[in-house]
Amino acid sequence: MATRIRKHVETEIAEVSVSRDELIDALNDDLAREYQAIIAYVVYSQAIKGAEYMKIASELELHAAEELRHALIIAKQVDYLGGSITAVPKPVKTSDDVREMLRFDLENERDTILQYRQRVNQCDALGEYAIAEHIREILLEEQDHLIDLATALGETPPALTGVELRRKR
Repeated sequence: MATRIRKHVETEIAEVSVSRDELIDALNDDLAREYQAIIAYVVYSQAIKGAEYMKIASELELHAAEELRHALIIAKQVDYLGGSITAVPKPVKTSDDVREMLRFDLENERDTILQYRQRVNQCDALGEYAIAEHIREILLEEQDHLIDLATALGETPPALTGVELRRKR
């Protein structure tokens, strides 16, 4: 039984392990997602209208500042690993419908959390424990963002299961 568990764990670690260059690429993808979040939160916080959304508009402004801090942390890790830091954000979805904007943000936060969970595993497998710790700290705030957005929509936060631990080939 212990041998079977050990083999499972070794297989799982091997499946999430990445090279240094692959980690740089993945972190740059995360950085592009952080840029996307900064832009979205700035735009949405100013575009949201209606008395019922004023509190969430203020919260989105705070989220924008937190996402900027995340971007700086991730950029610093890319630089530490010797990579070139991306300057291109992922596309930002916009809408005239407030609930649709909040839903876009909710989906983006869910995707970000799932990607960062994978990144923690990859960093650990590569022995980059400090980078993994920085990402764990970011995850705390990303989950708070997810909860804030779900609450604004009057929903239960979405399930965060189904994270793919295997490398994309």
